[in-house]
Amino acid sequence: MSNCILDPRKLLSFDFGEYHPFKTYRLGLAYDLMDAYGLIDRDGVTVCQPREATEEEALTFHNPGYLEALRLADSGMWVPNQFTHGLGTADNPVFPGVYEWGMLVAGSSIDGARQILSGEASIAFNPSGGLHHAMPARASGFCHINDVVLAVNVLVAGGKRVAYVDIDAHHGDGVQHAYYKTDRVLTISAHQDGHTIFPGTGFTDEIGQEEGRGYAVNIPLPPGSRDDVYERVFSEVIFPALDAYSPDIVVTQLGADALLGDRVASLGMSLNMFESYVKRVRALNTPWLALGGGGYAVENVVRAWTLAWAQMNDVTLPNEIPSLWQTEATTYQVSVSSLRGSEAREPSTHRVLEAANRTIDTVIENILPLIGK
Repeated sequence: MSNCILDPRKLLSFDFGEYHPFKTYRLGLAYDLMDAYGLIDRDGVTVCQPREATEEEALTFHNPGYLEALRLADSGMWVPNQFTHGLGTADNPVFPGVYEWGMLVAGSSIDGARQILSGEASIAFNPSGGLHHAMPARASGFCHINDVVLAVNVLVAGGKRVAYVDIDAHHGDGVQHAYYKTDRVLTISAHQDGHTIFPGTGFTDEIGQEEGRGYAVNIPLPPGSRDDVYERVFSEVIFPALDAYSPDIVVTQLGADALLGDRVASLGMSLNMFESYVKRVRALNTPWLALGGGGYAVENVVRAWTLAWAQMNDVTLPNEIPSLWQTEATTYQVSVSSLRGSEAREPSTHRVLEAANRTIDTVIENILPLIGK
């Protein structure tokens, strides 16, 4: 059985705009850094090519009227009612090929899910995926098609219990919305407090409804949360929740905007902690669909996802960056001297630590006991 990575290079022709923080070229730089480290052309790795999701697949979550509006916007021009669907805004621009972009990302995540269902792969990684904000009838937060939900729907239709874990700096609201009333999918999101960042949701009292009560776990963290906070989140919330739920398949959203130095968010996870988290997910020995997500400091994104793919393949990389890749990166004004960075592991401030601990304690005491009941 191999590990599958989705080749994102077909997606590099799509452009959100010069001044938009979402840079598609980060996908190519990440893939090329993986390749420079010898992580692509190696035994046990299958490279899969992206393909567009079908309308039938997209309709498992999205409304027909929204898909039609997005299809009409594919020319990059204004279309009637686009603002009703969240299109044409600063966050969610319409650009040439926007429908194709969304459907290619979604098709890649769906194919990753199918690789796992069929047993062809034990781990599948789609770095372009993780677009967790899109709603049934609305684009949101740089996300036009919710590839996460479409892929998880495939897994659920295959009879699997799925745990979805999201460490993006922004709450995984679209995914939570999809599974808020079911216990077939456990959603866990550790993110910057919604009082301080988009989308303004993901508080500890959002725990699911009806059969899903207790199966939505939210860990909103104060700005400035660093590795000491994330160590508690991982050790005392996320992995105990996974153990209690005992999923057939784990789906992770590996947004890199929770890392120190992001241009949009204000959290402070280190690359070492990110790598350690991915290593712990792999140690679960559960079939695993990994998706990308946010990340607006490109130098963080490319390193985080390279470290992730290395750990998925049980490889520990040296800190030295391959010189040929460094030359390529400079054409995008990206400069990286060390794979894991040199930032000191400074602790969170006392105020941040107190606030984070209150949140974590609330989740441990009030929400984790509901899982599996």
